[in-house]
Amino acid sequence: MSLIASARAAESTHWYTRDGEPMYTVESAKGLQRPTTLRDARKLNLVPSVTTILNVASKPALNAWMQRQVLMAALTLPKRDSESEDEYISRILDDSKEQGRAAADAGTAIHESIQCSYEGRSHSGGHDKYVEACRDAVKNVFGEQTWVCERAFAHELGFGGKVDMHAPDIVVDIKTKEFTDADNIGAYDEHLMQLAAYRVGLGMPTARCANVFVSRSVPGLAVVKEWPEEDLQTGWEMFTHLLSYWQLKNSHS
Repeated sequence: MSLIASARAAESTHWYTRDGEPMYTVESAKGLQRPTTLRDARKLNLVPSVTTILNVASKPALNAWMQRQVLMAALTLPKRDSESEDEYISRILDDSKEQGRAAADAGTAIHESIQCSYEGRSHSGGHDKYVEACRDAVKNVFGEQTWVCERAFAHELGFGGKVDMHAPDIVVDIKTKEFTDADNIGAYDEHLMQLAAYRVGLGMPTARCANVFVSRSVPGLAVVKEWPEEDLQTGWEMFTHLLSYWQLKNSHS
């Protein structure tokens, strides 16, 4: 897996310096790099990522999907004769997680190819339909823009992040997911809050914000969901409450 892919895989544990520099790992006592922890963040005065903050809120759709993976694994894995119930349950859970990892890896690879395309770099030829669909959908809504990819930031309120793409007064976040109906993509509060936080973090508090949903189920299908300004203001207020909760819970601001 590339460095970009590896970084995305652990995005929920990302930390940033107060100057907006990513600090996803720190040096261990043995001189090796290890993931940054809350203890490190307190010591080094780091700020958590937007996605870390959002993880304190319940995600009903994600929870339902995870439960479905467990049930599907249970239906397809027969119990072995010599296997205890605990061993059987553990094997079911491991298999269900593997399905989730496979979906995440596929999404990460597509996401990376889209980023490479916008940065003028080569990407996997097997992802051409996904890339073209994303670019066409974005252009249809926002026209020709000079996009900047993967800009990191830190905000004085105590959160940071790395934005997929932005242009003057526009912030875009790309999501790959399984869907077949362009009219039923499932945009949720977490997507809204993430973009609302990103635009404030970038110093663009009135920017237009949109998610681009790229279907893993139907190569060539991509949908842009632009959030209304009223929703973004609500999303920002929701995010700040989660931020306050996270900071109080973890004694870190």
